[in-house]
Amino acid sequence: MNENHILELEDQKSELGTVEISPEVIEVIAGIAASEVDGVATMRGNFAAGVAEKLGRKNHGKGVKVELDEEGITVDVSVVISYGVQVPEVAKLIQHNIKQALQTMTAIDLQAVNVHVVGVQFETTEVIDTEALS
Repeated sequence: MNENHILELEDQKSELGTVEISPEVIEVIAGIAASEVDGVATMRGNFAAGVAEKLGRKNHGKGVKVELDEEGITVDVSVVISYGVQVPEVAKLIQHNIKQALQTMTAIDLQAVNVHVVGVQFETTEVIDTEALS
């Protein structure tokens, strides 16, 4: 790929110039596509992404890593899933949704979409025993 890590789309050359896509754009598209899947509780990012989000800045690329190499583009997604869902089914849906979104929006074919389930989120509904209070 290019030295500056910009993906140049060969199919999109015209008399007006070329179309280049930054890996950060691929991260954002993949992050949104993964978070849309039922069963995904949150995306897992690093500490800096968590701090930025707490300050009010949405980070749609959180939990997504894009690698560009000679063999193609690989997307790694780290997610926290909801308790009670079927992990293999949710992972397949994440892979399919990311592949479909990137193909539709950028015409990019991916070499691989790797899903890393890094946690399970339980419902945090608190049950109060009213009989114990009397």
